[in-house]
Amino acid sequence: MTPVQDKSTALESMARYVVSERQSVLRPEVLHHARRAVIDWYASLFAGCGMEPVVAMERALEDEIGTGKSRLWSGRQATIRAAAFLNGLGSHAAEVDDVFREGIYHPGSPTIAAALALGQANNMDGLSFVRAVVAGYEISTRISALILRHHYQWWHTTGTVGCIGAAASAAAALRLDERQTVHAMATAVTFASGLQQAFRSDSMTKPMHAGHAAEVGVTCALGALHGLTGAADMLDGDEGFGAAMAGSPDWSLALQGLGSEYNITRMTQKNHCCCGQTFAAIDAALALREQHRFSPADIRGVSIHTYQTALDVTGNYRSDTPAEARFSLPYVVAHALVHGSVRLAAFEGSALADPAVKRIIGDTRMHASEEFNAVFPGKRCASIDITLGDGRLISHVQTTRKGDPDCPLSDQELEGKFFELAIPVIGRARAETLLKKLWLLDEQGDIGQLSA
Repeated sequence: MTPVQDKSTALESMARYVVSERQSVLRPEVLHHARRAVIDWYASLFAGCGMEPVVAMERALEDEIGTGKSRLWSGRQATIRAAAFLNGLGSHAAEVDDVFREGIYHPGSPTIAAALALGQANNMDGLSFVRAVVAGYEISTRISALILRHHYQWWHTTGTVGCIGAAASAAAALRLDERQTVHAMATAVTFASGLQQAFRSDSMTKPMHAGHAAEVGVTCALGALHGLTGAADMLDGDEGFGAAMAGSPDWSLALQGLGSEYNITRMTQKNHCCCGQTFAAIDAALALREQHRFSPADIRGVSIHTYQTALDVTGNYRSDTPAEARFSLPYVVAHALVHGSVRLAAFEGSALADPAVKRIIGDTRMHASEEFNAVFPGKRCASIDITLGDGRLISHVQTTRKGDPDCPLSDQELEGKFFELAIPVIGRARAETLLKKLWLLDEQGDIGQLSA
């Protein structure tokens, strides 16, 4: 007998997984990494909550704040959509949120913001919240990796694929059935947007992409709950997302390992407060600084070799504003060489004008490496050569990034990041209380009050 072929669209297959994940028994390793993801998301939210785009949009959405059962970082009430948008925006604003390396994608900002807004509004228990987060991560990370080569030249994946991930998390949070979940994700696909020009220019737009994706996710899931329908072939149809924005990929590849192999266990948690494409070079610079103990005044020239995408996104010398500096490879490397780290303070006014940093930027040159291109995106590599005043040439090759799955932040280092970013905003006592809850996230009976 000839076996019956599965005629399901990609979204229909993904929806079956999302529904099944709501009842799954998550392995301890998956649970642990899901907790880490949420801890890292909160750290990123505290880092970004006071930044200009967040403050501006809180003013813009003032009529949606102070009402509703969802909450902002501060504990203020907000409508579901406003909370999803503002928390998604805030958690991406400081460029310290997690990354799925193989997809150049930040899954936490849109998916966790969407799941949390709905979970708080509906008194969801912690384990259900974790499952919703996991579902969003697994769907969206696979899509991001599949479409990377064709998509990332123009599109900001967190803004595009983030809409689908947020819809998956939102569908799980609302306990939608398979057909409703298909409709939620299908409708979200049509709102996929976010152009890279937003972060190749001086603008506040990039973090808006994450906020928009989170809002799209909850809006489309709520619509599906109340009967809104979408096209099930929005990913793989002849005029769908794949054909229009992703080079018509083989969508079956995005389904491999879904429900058995968990990408949430392979996240990059950032160790520097800027674009992740600069991290290998920053790590190389810090290694040379530690090994040779030179003075910044001794530096006569810096040569950076890295993969082409890093140069495409961050290979510019403009660093007059925080937005420019976070995406300037010469700036963050020079700042690391002078100050020994790249934290939030690196993007404040006095730091941006540092004459020692400015001098090194002027003496920095950047080059694409075919060797490093060949192993991208699975490995992010860089090498740095520094010429010193006494004529010495010192070099370091960095074959991974601190925080990547093969060189992860330990739980203790992740806690250190959380406290560094949370304590200035909410104080030590509240930060310690919140962190304890997050390490026991799946045991919480109601996440309605899960805020600072």
